[in-house]
Amino acid sequence: MKKTEPKKNTESLSEVHQSVDTSKRTGWRRILSFIGPAYLVSVGYMDPGNWATDIAGGSKFGYQLIWILLMSNLIALLLQSLSARLGIVRGLDLAQASRNAYPKWVNIPLFALAQTAIVACDLAEIIGMAIGLNLLFGLPLIWGISVTIFDTVLLLFLLNKGMRKMEAFIVSMVFIVGVSFLVEMFIVEPSLNEIVKGFEPSMLSGEALYIAIGIIGATVMPHNLYLHSSLVQTRKFERDTKGIKEAIKFNFIDTAVALNLAFFVNAAILILAAAAFYKNGLHEVAEIQDAHKLLQNIFGNVAPALFAIALIAAGQSSTVTGTLAGQIVMEGHLKLRIQPWLRRLITRLLAIIPAFFTILWFGNEALGGLLILSQVVLSLQLGFAVIPLIHFTSDKKTMKGFAIKPWVQILAWVSSIVIVSLNVKLVIEEISNWGAEGGWYVYAIIVPLAALIGMLLLYIFIYPLVKSRIQDNNVAPHGNALNISEIEKINYIRIGITVDFSKNDRTTIRHALIQGGKDAHYHLIHVVETAVARYHGDSAMDYETQSDTKNLEKYQANLAELGYNSTIHIGYGGTVKAIVDISNETNLELLVMGAHGHKGLKDLILGTTVNSVRHKVSIPVLIVR
Repeated sequence: MKKTEPKKNTESLSEVHQSVDTSKRTGWRRILSFIGPAYLVSVGYMDPGNWATDIAGGSKFGYQLIWILLMSNLIALLLQSLSARLGIVRGLDLAQASRNAYPKWVNIPLFALAQTAIVACDLAEIIGMAIGLNLLFGLPLIWGISVTIFDTVLLLFLLNKGMRKMEAFIVSMVFIVGVSFLVEMFIVEPSLNEIVKGFEPSMLSGEALYIAIGIIGATVMPHNLYLHSSLVQTRKFERDTKGIKEAIKFNFIDTAVALNLAFFVNAAILILAAAAFYKNGLHEVAEIQDAHKLLQNIFGNVAPALFAIALIAAGQSSTVTGTLAGQIVMEGHLKLRIQPWLRRLITRLLAIIPAFFTILWFGNEALGGLLILSQVVLSLQLGFAVIPLIHFTSDKKTMKGFAIKPWVQILAWVSSIVIVSLNVKLVIEEISNWGAEGGWYVYAIIVPLAALIGMLLLYIFIYPLVKSRIQDNNVAPHGNALNISEIEKINYIRIGITVDFSKNDRTTIRHALIQGGKDAHYHLIHVVETAVARYHGDSAMDYETQSDTKNLEKYQANLAELGYNSTIHIGYGGTVKAIVDISNETNLELLVMGAHGHKGLKDLILGTTVNSVRHKVSIPVLIVR
């Protein structure tokens, strides 16, 4: 980790190739410098959850639901472009913008719902991975699910190797998926005329509606809206009108290409199921395992092997982006940041528990239904991400001339109405069916819970309309710089001071100034720990990086007024490594750190920065409580 001066020009990270400075590129090379974020987002559109809903739709209803896939893709393209616009213009991800716009209490259920969607998505990756291992190696499903907990280690290994290595892994996984289905399409040879007929809209109800909503949830994934609004902030460009317009345009191109590729993969899966199973009278093939077996019976050994390999690849690539989305949601809504390995482990365990329970209680056969249910859960959560997103990107005050045009607003609201209406219809149908079976829990628990969630959705829609002025709250996870009083001088010459913009800073800085007085030079050190900073380092341009840099500059100016010389340093990602690296590079003689006093479980969750740093530096460390 190298120190970074706040005004230093650094290159942006190109998601597919290498770090580039977009301002120094022209023509196609300039467009390519913006390409990347949507490709990381698009892997979520090709995960095992999509497979399950596409196979169920194709085997039960033939080509009838292709129009749902197309509609979902168009809605996803619109909403992902709005998400990118929010991140580019305001420097906020969707979770941070929600925390800024809504009362504090609202962000708690919003986080819970977003986290539920991420767990549902991770559940799909777990089941897909377990099924893939079972199909390839005969590993029992319950053991396959157990093995998936160890892909946390693979993820952390990739992250430690750097962003490019992780991207190379993801791109290779997506390539395997694409090639596998391209080969299988040649084997199946579907009817082009019947495919074209599938694009004609039709009325849906019952099981067709349930699967259609699963397809929407698997395609327009709520956590991807949070993820995209954060990833686009890694690009550095001129923050004038021309620069922002150009960034919006190039990111739209990125989104359009990536999501259309994802659409073709999903369409290929549905068409494969329709041609291989529905056309052969096998209308009840709704399970991935069944699809694999029947592919082997009909087409030999090549197709099912490719099918299983692609299934594992899709699950692994989606796991990576789901983890990043989880960090963004937690940091944005709750201002809570925990270590990545623990964040990943908690999400994985929350997803493994229902998978274990399903196998032990209902048997292996129920996993397919659980997989489709996970995608329906994703769809049910969509309104809570989409409605705030449309409000934020329509707000002329905060978007500063880059608010979406009225016709785009109409399209966006129509899309949200379609999604919410289908979800409401499904919820009413399902509750009616459960009620007909006479379960007491339906009226005691499910109906009141559904009513509360519906009221929350209505509140989220109405609140920005009736609130005359959205308060510009502090959306970074830290407070503002504090004033520092005159202090006596003391001995050290090069003194490092770690700051986090909490109320503890005043005490920490006072103690440091007492040690060195006005003859010393002070190095103000702050580490940006956001998900963007962790993965993209000094190319991060998210809101927190910019906010923290300004706060450091306030401290520097404050010290200058008091007659103290100082330099500011921004570190990125791992707090301990960044502080140690900056301390070594600047040859500090003393490091002054504030101790927050948390113990036990909090140390496990939040980390023990002070202890780790003092063991890794060879200079005195003054710990201030």
